[in-house]
Amino acid sequence: MVSVWRDTVKHSLTMEAIVVTYGHASGKELMDRIAAEIENMWNEPGATVLIRQVPHTVIFRIEGRWMPDIQPETILANTDPRMNFYRIEEYAYGNISFVDGIGSNSGYFKLENLYAGSTTAAHEFGHGMGLDHPARLDIRGLGQPGIMYPRGTWVDPPFQYDPTAEPGAPGGTMHPMHRRVVAEDIRNLRLDRLRFLRDRAVLGTFSNVFHPDHASLPL
Repeated sequence: MVSVWRDTVKHSLTMEAIVVTYGHASGKELMDRIAAEIENMWNEPGATVLIRQVPHTVIFRIEGRWMPDIQPETILANTDPRMNFYRIEEYAYGNISFVDGIGSNSGYFKLENLYAGSTTAAHEFGHGMGLDHPARLDIRGLGQPGIMYPRGTWVDPPFQYDPTAEPGAPGGTMHPMHRRVVAEDIRNLRLDRLRFLRDRAVLGTFSNVFHPDHASLPL
């Protein structure tokens, strides 16, 4: 979820978000890396969109906040569209990181998925802005996989876990480290459809879910 500011002089759209991390496996260094990954990857295309037929540069500004003692009531009462809340733990049901629905501002990340260069945080942030996985998951011959392709996608050999593996065989699917934010990902945000009030708009919705540690819950 992001707050969008339109500058009608510089013709830019600034996508502002604050990534709040909590949980036993969270920490300031990890939080800083997650925020930097999201900002750097989503800025990489250097994209522009047309707003009222005027090209606007899209700029992402992502701040990180480590809040290990955040209370459920704080998240539930949140009304700031910049705020995104992610619990980080070593254990997660289903063994995956997730957000609480397309266009949400909260979720639960598995620590193992957050190694440097994993692209997991940037991928899940895309879900938070309203993007789903693409319908077509066999993109052999199409080159670079975009950020929203999930694990298991069939890709050209250089983007596989093992470039020598047969497609679909062990090692023969997309390694998430090879995902990148591409111009199509920015287009799919449909920023041209945003409704601005005093040059402000919101992309996404408030889920505001506080997640308990899955390891502490009964099976």
